[in-house]
Amino acid sequence: MTQEEIYPIILKLLQDLIKTPSLSKEEHDTADLIASCFQSHGISIERHGHNILARNRHWKTGKPLLLLNSHHDTVKPNPSWKRDPFSPTLEGDSLFGLGSNDAGGPLVCLIGTFLYFESQENLPWNLVLAASAEEEISGKNGIASVLPMIGPIDLALIGEPTSLQPAIAEKGLMVLDAVAKGVAGHAAREEGINAIYQAMRDIDWLRSYTFPQVSDFLGPVKMSVTQIEAGSQHNVVPDECRFVVDIRTNEFYSNDQALEVIRAHVFSELSPRSTRLNSSRLDANHPIVQRAMAMGKTPYGSPTLSDQALIPFPSLKLGPGDSARSHTADEYICLSELHDGLDTYIRLLDNLSLTT
Repeated sequence: MTQEEIYPIILKLLQDLIKTPSLSKEEHDTADLIASCFQSHGISIERHGHNILARNRHWKTGKPLLLLNSHHDTVKPNPSWKRDPFSPTLEGDSLFGLGSNDAGGPLVCLIGTFLYFESQENLPWNLVLAASAEEEISGKNGIASVLPMIGPIDLALIGEPTSLQPAIAEKGLMVLDAVAKGVAGHAAREEGINAIYQAMRDIDWLRSYTFPQVSDFLGPVKMSVTQIEAGSQHNVVPDECRFVVDIRTNEFYSNDQALEVIRAHVFSELSPRSTRLNSSRLDANHPIVQRAMAMGKTPYGSPTLSDQALIPFPSLKLGPGDSARSHTADEYICLSELHDGLDTYIRLLDNLSLTT
């Protein structure tokens, strides 16, 4: 199938996806659409919950395995939408609709890339396309649930809006619920231990501490206290102060390692909501990075989270669209970006060796 034949297929699929609500954990109908698209072209699929897998037809044992992955769930529509978020609206070069940019455009371009390669007999790798669920909430029934069903993977190409520049590093995320303890007392007398002051000591450390290793792509580990709650009334010394810490790790520290450092320095009780969303980094000498650079692309480090955080093997994040449009009102992607996205993916992978 040629690129010219593929483009109208993926454009229609994107429009159909926009029409079909697919909030995280509610992706049943978009999973049906994606499955039907593959099946209409004679491609067998595997369905696991709301995740759709497709494999190239000339699978050969012993070849490296390349995964193409993007997601079909969306966030809830921003209240400021001026258009119908579920109506694909074309205005000039711009296609408006919820999920058009994040990540419908990258997803359909990866599906088109799969259609281009899947029937070729002498690919240098086996190919799997995973259209996954629950990416927007980093859910356990998304990509992490199907990786064991795919097999050992040598490289993943993750479709997210990066303006078609290769993100070779991505920050991790860990959220901590912290509780500082004190002793209640009357505010008019010298009694009690003020939990707010106890928390302030830890918050000051979190604000000022610098992790020693700084990434050339992602910068330092960043810790931000983003919520705080304490006290019941003005004349009672509070015995408990709760606060939330948003931590963005670089590739030098797993979330568990960062948590160990923090616990060694603060007095508050710390409860991580999850430590599974780790940072990632792909060696700049990897063949896919070298191919991207030869195409005039510039590697960079991404501050935003994606399913890369759940993938424990080499991965590159790249796709059409602009990350700044994600989760915004009147989200859109340009038709020219879809053309360029499909073309870029195909040129990036054509006869690419996964061995250095």
